[in-house]
Amino acid sequence: MSCHKKAGNYLMGSLCKYLFVCLLALSLVACNGKLETSKLVQEQADSVIPKQGKITEVSPPEVIQQLRLEIDSLYQPQVSITSPAKDAVLEDSTLSVAVDVKDLKIFQSKDLGLGPHLELIVDNQIKRSIYSTKDPVVLENLAPGTHTLRLFAVKPWGESFKNDGAYAETTFHLYSKTGENAPTPSQPLLTFNQPQGIYMGEPVLLDFYLTNAPLHLVAKQSEEDAIENWRIKVTTNGETFYLDRWEPIYLAGFSKGKNWVQLEYINEKGIPITNAFNTTVRVIDYQADETDPLSRLMRNEIPIDQARAIVDPDYQKPLPAEPQEPVTPEIEEPPSSTTTAEPQEPVTPEIEEPPSSTTTVEPQEPVTPEIEEPTKAPAPARLFFS
Repeated sequence: MSCHKKAGNYLMGSLCKYLFVCLLALSLVACNGKLETSKLVQEQADSVIPKQGKITEVSPPEVIQQLRLEIDSLYQPQVSITSPAKDAVLEDSTLSVAVDVKDLKIFQSKDLGLGPHLELIVDNQIKRSIYSTKDPVVLENLAPGTHTLRLFAVKPWGESFKNDGAYAETTFHLYSKTGENAPTPSQPLLTFNQPQGIYMGEPVLLDFYLTNAPLHLVAKQSEEDAIENWRIKVTTNGETFYLDRWEPIYLAGFSKGKNWVQLEYINEKGIPITNAFNTTVRVIDYQADETDPLSRLMRNEIPIDQARAIVDPDYQKPLPAEPQEPVTPEIEEPPSSTTTAEPQEPVTPEIEEPPSSTTTVEPQEPVTPEIEEPTKAPAPARLFFS
């Protein structure tokens, strides 16, 4: 009986899961089975990093884990490119780019030089960091043809925000439209974020942004549907591993000097998904620096009370408590030895004098005790006989 009950519970659970998946797929799938949203469920699958290789995955620094929780609870950034307009045709090789961000305070801390900011990528060139939106970003010497701008919000230590709205892009044309640098809107798009440029210490952040990528839950339902599951192929200095989750990871094992990292967006069969920028390689210059603020942050050498200033510009570090002066107890001084105490007159105790021997005691007359006379017994009764 228990076996039938367990089997029934199992079938009921499987049916509920199947119905849930169907409802989710119907709510998300649109044109030709592709997902229009840029959201992507961050699944907890393990990354496939070979243990025998030199490059290894390590845990994020503890201070960054704490700051990540705090900044994600404070902000859900919404970014936009207000100029140039989408598909605009321009006739000037110098371009002013106007950007905007809401629900995020971008700034650069005075002490550490770190803070939330925006990253702007022209085509697939090296990104530019933006800490203020008051003035436009000026681009010079643009080549004629089609260009694409990508903008996304970034945390102080380099991780990109993954919430919906934290990314924006626009494609414009200089003099004339051409085929390069124009992503296909219906195809998934991979944006390389980190690492790049000069990196001062380990661990090294690996981070990227995905657009139009399907949900794993939907893509795994059937191998015959039009929705292709995905992975990110990572190659570092010739070592290759794969990621199937959309979240930052931290790596160690880089050699001092030049290193290279390549990211490729591939499908479930290992075939690259063709789109502009879906395969990108970056060269980084790894230089161990003991004093660089970001390196110190990565090594957990900056206390959390000081590091919070790179997340919130209004944060005030608690002042150290003022030391209390020790309180010396007052000791009562003994009376001075020079003080002469006035002699006290001896007190003679009063002694009660005994009665004087001259006192005559008058003799007392003896008292004769009264003797009670015995009661006379009644006379016996006389008996008379006739």
